[in-house]
Amino acid sequence: MVRLRLVLKGVVQGVGFRPLVYRLARRLDLKGYVLNSEEGLVIEVEGEEERLEEFIRSIRNSPPPLSRIDEVRIERLEPKRYGEFLILESTQGERREVVVPKDVAMCEECRREILDPADRHYLYPFTNCTNCGPRFTIITDLPYDRKNTTMSVFPMCEACRKEYEDPLNRRFHAQPTACPNCGPRIFVADREGRILAGDWLRLTWTLLLEGKIGAIKGIGGFHIACDATNGKTVSLLRQRKGRDAKPFALMMRDLNTVRRYCVVSEKEESLLLSREAPIVILRRKGGSLPRSIAPNLDTLGVMLPYTPLHFLLLSGPLDVLVMTSGNYTDLPIVKDDGEAFERLYGICDFFVIHERAIENRCDDSVLQVIGDEVQLIRRSRGFAPEPIKVKRRTTKNILGMGGEMKNNFCILRKEEAYLSQYIGEIDSFEAEEYLKAAIETLKRMLKTPIDVVAFDAHPGYSSSSIAKELPAEVHLPVYHHHAHMTSVLAENGLEQAIGVILDGTGYGPDGHLWGFEFLLGGYTHFERLFHLAYVPLPGAEWAIKEPWRVATSYLLTYLGEEGAAFAVDLFGEERVELVRKMLEMGFNSPLSSGCGRLFDAVAALLNVCLKNTYEGQAACELSELAERGTCEDFYGYEIEADAILPHVILRGVLKDIRSGLPRELISLRFHNSIAQLILDLATRIRRERGLDVVVLSGGSFQNRYLLRKTKQLLKSGGFSVFSNRLVPPNDGGISLGQALIADRKICA
Repeated sequence: MVRLRLVLKGVVQGVGFRPLVYRLARRLDLKGYVLNSEEGLVIEVEGEEERLEEFIRSIRNSPPPLSRIDEVRIERLEPKRYGEFLILESTQGERREVVVPKDVAMCEECRREILDPADRHYLYPFTNCTNCGPRFTIITDLPYDRKNTTMSVFPMCEACRKEYEDPLNRRFHAQPTACPNCGPRIFVADREGRILAGDWLRLTWTLLLEGKIGAIKGIGGFHIACDATNGKTVSLLRQRKGRDAKPFALMMRDLNTVRRYCVVSEKEESLLLSREAPIVILRRKGGSLPRSIAPNLDTLGVMLPYTPLHFLLLSGPLDVLVMTSGNYTDLPIVKDDGEAFERLYGICDFFVIHERAIENRCDDSVLQVIGDEVQLIRRSRGFAPEPIKVKRRTTKNILGMGGEMKNNFCILRKEEAYLSQYIGEIDSFEAEEYLKAAIETLKRMLKTPIDVVAFDAHPGYSSSSIAKELPAEVHLPVYHHHAHMTSVLAENGLEQAIGVILDGTGYGPDGHLWGFEFLLGGYTHFERLFHLAYVPLPGAEWAIKEPWRVATSYLLTYLGEEGAAFAVDLFGEERVELVRKMLEMGFNSPLSSGCGRLFDAVAALLNVCLKNTYEGQAACELSELAERGTCEDFYGYEIEADAILPHVILRGVLKDIRSGLPRELISLRFHNSIAQLILDLATRIRRERGLDVVVLSGGSFQNRYLLRKTKQLLKSGGFSVFSNRLVPPNDGGISLGQALIADRKICA
């Protein structure tokens, strides 16, 4: 007789591990117990040595589908002669090493039940089990037990209690377990908050078919929904939401519906059907849906129903809905009923609300497939706050604060980096409060006091101001593009590399705005070897919003009177003179080397986009033009000291415009020029410094064609090439880089 104590760490709670262990122990006639603790999943088991070996082997090889085992600790103990195998109550202690469970899309078993008239979960929008349902969004504390969720206010009926307490049942300790007899109820209300009489589902269908816009409460917050086939309603939603052109996300009934409207690869299908159920960026087919869903783009952001509520909503007369975040543009997503009635009053005609409270708001995740690789654009529901394994040098608890745009934060504890859900733009009081509250929530769940806070070095960022106020031993500013580079290093276990970082804006050590950078270094240091030559941004933020300003500045700065004449032809004499005077006076015209600004300029020259109504609009529309063409040509470039001069590219673009070449071809040549330039300079750096590892990061590498072409050229040139996979390449990934830089610097 042998007794073993096993401690499993990783994603091991709230995923059906205890019933699996229980069934396995019973089958092998082993005695002891299993329980959830803040140490992890704890198992004490005794029996014959051979059976214990089979027990451990089965756990390692066939864990529950939602689990992830990061570590198994095994201790041999004196036998206790247990009489049976039990599942014990969870324990709480000072050590907290469990992983906060993430939300999981509805499973097939629950889907079948809500369609079965003989089942008590028939048409019930809050059906779930151990294999699916809300987790992070309803958790108030750890360990993950019902009393520590917003479901604690709903006493289970006898039938639910029986399933919940049966280790052989699919709902054993499924914390949100509920049915129509004991669980949350759902209602439809008008914009004044008055509950409407009738079945919620049929009411909602009727209102949507009438062209009404609704706020629908989901797992992590509200969506704003409307009939996606009704162009008039989609345009009205744009007007009410203050969203001129930014694409709306769509929810489609099933894969057959997706295939009807979009081109879908096998990889993209698997992502749509995954337990994370993200929004996937897909190539659209024809013109069967209104262009106003995603103006000037050939792509659509699509997700499948991931909760029973969504599944029921799409099971009737509507097969495609706009399902955009429930907020006014750039404010945090709304999660509470009262907040929804107040903030969405001017947008929505009706509200679908329910009694299950949302504790932690969480936006939908967004990703795309480039080649055969998956790229995260927004890491949130279904991913957060599951940790990423990283290599550490210290034992300090570190907070990476993130940036000002696409903010999230990262808590580094031991070898795990916990990235928060998507927070968004930190440019409002509401966003600042959301960020502060989310930090405190994750700190409390992990029982992790913060020793070091790393933040963006930009002196004007609200996120950095908040970071400096947080109690900690050390407050460490980190340069934006260094954090981008180290995010890729951290993901891939690298120590140093050539970093090619392309984005719109980031504060540099010289006080200027960087964004087209060739760096060399690791976590504790970096050198800037090459960069795009600076251009003044006339009007600062206005220049970012109005690409014609940047185009004019580039033409005046690098092509002189030739450029001025062309700018007058394109944008008019009054606009050009305004920019000329601002540049001459140096008035409100900070210097920028941003890749995004060069893309803005070319987009304006091609008359693709003269006004950015959302971040990266001009670059996004320009990149989609490139996807339509076929060409290997590129424009040249010139290097002066460490600066990449843009005049050769600009002259090439102007020459092709005058020649009447199609915009698609000019855009493609421009993209090829950037990729070729990256290869040439990386080759030069390798020759001089002897390093052949290149990491690519920054928001410009969300550009499918640019990333694909750049990787192709670099790999053909003999480089080892890495890019972001586990975090976004945009500013949603820099919190990871900040935290790892702090980890290395405080022990340097």
